[in-house]
Amino acid sequence: MQLLSKAALGLVLAAMVLASCGDVTTTTTISADRRVTIVNNTGATIQRFYGSNAGTTSWEEDILGSSVLPSGSSTTINFDDGTGFCTFDFKAEFADGSSSVESSVDVCTTSTVTFN
Repeated sequence: MQLLSKAALGLVLAAMVLASCGDVTTTTTISADRRVTIVNNTGATIQRFYGSNAGTTSWEEDILGSSVLPSGSSTTINFDDGTGFCTFDFKAEFADGSSSVESSVDVCTTSTVTFN
């Protein structure tokens, strides 16, 4: 039986460490599904809708753009902004100037948010 030299053993151990790192990298690059269906059950049309990273103080841009979300309707929005962040605040604004806010929504685990 032939024993490995210290140098050969070191190379084998280094190869094993590198091989296991490949598995770690693959696991951490899997992204969560950040698509959330927004349901409007308020009885009023949502004129503007915002979804901002919970760590910011700005609402960013209106996600609906030139569209609106009538009561009884829904839309699916992808909140994957490339940061890997999962917690977002949502704000729905209505034609009469009122608004409704849902804070700290985990878009990585939540698939539907209903505004009532």
